[in-house]
Amino acid sequence: MNKDAKVRTQLMLAFGTMGVLILFMSLFGLTALGDATTRFQGYVHGIGARTAITARLRTAIDERAIAARNIVLATTPAEVQTEKSRGEQAHAQVQKSLAELKQLMAQATDTSDKARALVAEMDRIEQSYAPIALGIINMAARGEREAAITKLNGECRPLLDQFAAITSEYAQLSQTNANQLADTAAERLAAERAALIAAALLAFVIATAAGLVITRRLTGALGGEPAELRQIAEQVASGDLSPMQRQGAIMPGSVLASLARMHSTLAHIVTDVRLASDSITTGSGEIATGNTDLSRRTELQAGALQETASAMEELSATVRHNADNARAASQLATGATNVANRGGQIVEQVVDTMQEISASSRQITDITGVIDSIAFQTNILALNAAVEAARAGEQGRGFAVVAAEVRTLAQRSAQAAKEIRALILGSVEKVDRGATLVSQAGTTMAEIVTEIRRVSEIVGEISVASAEQSDGVLQVGQAVAQMDQATQQNAALVEEGAAAAASLRDQARRLDQSVSVFQVPGLAGGAAPAHRLAMS
Repeated sequence: MNKDAKVRTQLMLAFGTMGVLILFMSLFGLTALGDATTRFQGYVHGIGARTAITARLRTAIDERAIAARNIVLATTPAEVQTEKSRGEQAHAQVQKSLAELKQLMAQATDTSDKARALVAEMDRIEQSYAPIALGIINMAARGEREAAITKLNGECRPLLDQFAAITSEYAQLSQTNANQLADTAAERLAAERAALIAAALLAFVIATAAGLVITRRLTGALGGEPAELRQIAEQVASGDLSPMQRQGAIMPGSVLASLARMHSTLAHIVTDVRLASDSITTGSGEIATGNTDLSRRTELQAGALQETASAMEELSATVRHNADNARAASQLATGATNVANRGGQIVEQVVDTMQEISASSRQITDITGVIDSIAFQTNILALNAAVEAARAGEQGRGFAVVAAEVRTLAQRSAQAAKEIRALILGSVEKVDRGATLVSQAGTTMAEIVTEIRRVSEIVGEISVASAEQSDGVLQVGQAVAQMDQATQQNAALVEEGAAAAASLRDQARRLDQSVSVFQVPGLAGGAAPAHRLAMS
């Protein structure tokens, strides 16, 4: 690792190396895990599957042989039929299992020629044995027991023994292959475990060495512990520029050496700035005091004039406002007079209209009386017609009904006429009261018009006087404003001088306050001590 390399480069290189090692270990572990998974899947789908099918094949062969034996020994037709069905099912399972085993052997890549030969031998024996077994079952089912027993002992048993021997040999061969596969997997697992342990130890050694080297170089570049550097920086940040107390030498070119030089240089700068700021503060303070007194007196004079001008402006504004209000009041009074005149005319028209309405209401009352009398007479005529219809008997019954209807209508007309008369009488009374009130309103409106005319004349006189007063106040205000403007210009010049002096004094004071944060021993005596720090 390059000695002059940056800290960032060193850290990135160290952690990058660790990352590469971890990535390598992870890839190696994943590869090993993948190989183990592949081998396990190969066992499950290869040797394991073929062994399981062979076991099912052996079981089906035995069940078929047992069915052939039992059917010969059966004594009832039901037992014969049961064993026949069992034998046929077992035969179907033998054919299925043997076909699956041959298919797996054809697809397998992890089997031997001997295993293929054993499976071929199984197929050959099955081709010879299956017809014999099925023939025995069919013969026994037909009742040919003696012939079936002879065929069973003479032909079936030798082939069955061969079949059992072949399947047993194949099962033993499959077990041997499985054991070899397990031993190979165990050996590879041990090798992969050893490789992972070695890689982990190598990564630990590299990480430890890189950590030691980087730590040593960082400590040398810093010149001390980070806590010590932070303490020195905080001391300077808090304004304490007293000599640094440290045991041991400082490595040249380190961060601590740069901090020591900064500490010493800053102490000298602060001392010079403090002395200069004290002198500036004293001189600017004297200038500012004189300008402040002059500015205060000028401001008092300007303030008095300004208050006078403001008072005149307020008075002028008030007078103008009063004049405007007077003019507006005069206009409103004139408008009110016109409105009152129009109102009086309208009230007179309303009085005439109310009188006409009252007369019309009386005419309607008379007409309603006529309708009521007609209804009364119609009722009497209907009653007489009903009496005559009753005298007429059956011939006058229809006329009686009509007379009853006419009487009912006459009664309803009389009732309606009474209600109309009552409403008309109420309306007439209300119209009379309204006419009286309107007449009174007309009299009142006439009085209002007279008073409004008098008010309008008075307001007009006030408006003329307010306008003359406003002109006089405006002239006085203009004169005071000119005096105030001249005084304010003088005051502004004095204030600018005072502000400049005060600003200089404030800046000197702020500079002194800013520098006073730093604590430099011996500054009160007028000279700063030489800053000493052991350098090596």
